[in-house]
Amino acid sequence: MAEGFLKSFSNKLKVFSAGTNPAKMVHPKAVQVMKEIGIYIHNNQPKDVDEFIHQSFRYVITVCNNAKESCPVFRGNIHKRLHIGFDDPAEARGTNTEILSEFRRVRDEINNDFVNFYKHQITIDNGKKQ
Repeated sequence: MAEGFLKSFSNKLKVFSAGTNPAKMVHPKAVQVMKEIGIYIHNNQPKDVDEFIHQSFRYVITVCNNAKESCPVFRGNIHKRLHIGFDDPAEARGTNTEILSEFRRVRDEINNDFVNFYKHQITIDNGKKQ
């Protein structure tokens, strides 16, 4: 979901998303709750973080609360490492309604935190480059 939000903020951003233990496909409920707000992530494919380990990035951001500890060390040039953590809604249990509610709650937290990140970090850093 974080990748979907970042890509929706600007088409100039190069955004890559990967996990330490990626699923086979994007969770259908994540696709559903993002579609509700007009962001389509159904074509996204989960990737393993090892695919990017030697690349350089302006930011490496861990988002799952347990990923901060298990994220490997990137060997490329990394400008900033950040942790903007969220609960993993895929671990939610309960009725379908309760699970969807958890996906929506996490979606909204991701949106709020990444809007703030974009406005206060990316736009400021881009302003310094000019």
